[in-house]
Amino acid sequence: MNDTVTLDDFRTEIRAWLAANCPPEMRQPMKSEADVCWGGQRFCFQSEAQRVWLQRMGERGWTVPTWPREYGGGGLSRQQAAILREEMAALKCRVPLQSFGIWMLGPALMKYGSEEQKRHYLPPIARGEIRWCQGYSEPNAGSDLASLATRAEIDGDHFVVSGQKIWTSYADEADWIFCLVRTDTAKKHTGISFVLIDMTSPGVSTKPIRLISGKSPFCETFFDRVRVPKSQLVGTLNDGWTVAKYLLQHEREMIGAIGERSAPRPVGQVALEALGADAQGRLADPLLRAGIARFEVDEAAFRAWMKLAGEQARAGEASPALSSALKFYGAELNKRRWELMMAAGGADALEWEGARSNEGAAARTWLRTKANSIEGGTSEVQLNVVAKRILGLPGV
Repeated sequence: MNDTVTLDDFRTEIRAWLAANCPPEMRQPMKSEADVCWGGQRFCFQSEAQRVWLQRMGERGWTVPTWPREYGGGGLSRQQAAILREEMAALKCRVPLQSFGIWMLGPALMKYGSEEQKRHYLPPIARGEIRWCQGYSEPNAGSDLASLATRAEIDGDHFVVSGQKIWTSYADEADWIFCLVRTDTAKKHTGISFVLIDMTSPGVSTKPIRLISGKSPFCETFFDRVRVPKSQLVGTLNDGWTVAKYLLQHEREMIGAIGERSAPRPVGQVALEALGADAQGRLADPLLRAGIARFEVDEAAFRAWMKLAGEQARAGEASPALSSALKFYGAELNKRRWELMMAAGGADALEWEGARSNEGAAARTWLRTKANSIEGGTSEVQLNVVAKRILGLPGV
């Protein structure tokens, strides 16, 4: 049997399994962020269908289809994983689990973690049993991340961690945090280590940061002499910057991907429903129509670029700085998307509360996108990386 037939058979099997196992409720568009399944020990499922869908996909390893089976994954090839995504999209199946553990920590552990760490942490991530947050930025170490000051002093078989992190997304709901700490104060980049910390450890506390959207997904996180076993060091002592940079590539790709998938419906459809059509069946507002046309061309180009970038990465041909380019453009594209959404909705789109607007979902999302060009490294930082690493331009 040739490869084409094998993949065709796999597609048929996948299609039948999804039809039989994805609950009808999990084939409906998500109404708000509350419908997103983050998993974790404290996560409250919105419905039994949401819980069942995660359990069924987790049992097959299809929350992380390309991870090895021994680490909780599905063991699928890239081609098979692509078929799974396509068939899920065709049936309108929701993503069963969204997770910083999947997007960021998992790849870093695969590359730099010990075998014991991989077997201990990766399967629970795949099943959605542990929710992770990221401890990178600090009040005085944002864009210059390597200036971080959170200390980890060695005390026998433990590190004793003291300091503060900021912009730790969902830290108040996370079970664990992957964290950069300073283990050598005499050096900058080569004095940083990468450790995993249980958020229930004595001395760990969080404080939500209220955003202009009215929500508080970001937090300040404080460490007051928190004891962390040395076994929770990833990689080698003082070489956490290597792990951190690799993880940042995946974070930036994750954020960049919002350029192609952050809105439940196309901008043009939303605008047509809000403003109506002219005699030719086109969007009645010609200026907005032109703006949406330009956006949709750029959106399609970005989607094609993301596909090409994935192929280059799999072939080992992608620049390590490509993630910075994707992050920059994806973030800026998503900001444009929601600016157009607000323009299409007019005054009604600014509604802040009430059932009609789903508690101001559109306005709150629009304001939230302002952080896209800051989180994961500012747009200015990404452009500097692209200029230096891809274009080969001289530094200042």
